[in-house]
Amino acid sequence: MGPLLAFSRAVDAMNTAFGRLADWLVLLACLISAGNAFARYGFSSGSNAWLEVQWYFFAGVVMLGAAYTLFRNEHVRVDLIYGSISERARLWVDVVGIALFLLPAMVLLAWMTWPFFVESWMRAETSSSPGGLIRWPVKLLLPLGFALMAVQGLSELVKRVALLRGIRLEDGRIHASYARPEQ
Repeated sequence: MGPLLAFSRAVDAMNTAFGRLADWLVLLACLISAGNAFARYGFSSGSNAWLEVQWYFFAGVVMLGAAYTLFRNEHVRVDLIYGSISERARLWVDVVGIALFLLPAMVLLAWMTWPFFVESWMRAETSSSPGGLIRWPVKLLLPLGFALMAVQGLSELVKRVALLRGIRLEDGRIHASYARPEQ
């Protein structure tokens, strides 16, 4: 399991970096939003490009931050029985869910969105709004984000299988603890 755990550490580090980038994109989107509102209402001036940059940053937050959210085990769950079963049973639920649902869905979505990006890039697609931006960078976020989720899913699968096999993760990288949300 050594090479697989090394792969898992590398994926976790990569998605942590993308998660930090997503954090900064939140701040930038807020600043641009505030600046755009100030320019629009304070000086009757504005730009569609600034609105689109804000939207692009929000897309980056979602698509680049999702894998980091999975790594931190902070994604949304439908808690029917998960909170009332043992930690070992939770690990098994995660293994089955990752293998049967997460990985196939993310691989399929990455594969299906790649041509969407390539067509936009090849046509040098731009926004139809006056002063709008080129579209391919934001469309690249789709296959990239789904691919990041897929490799993070593999990382989570490796860690959970290691725990099920009794292998202690030396740096405590797995965020497998669960706390039922307060209602």
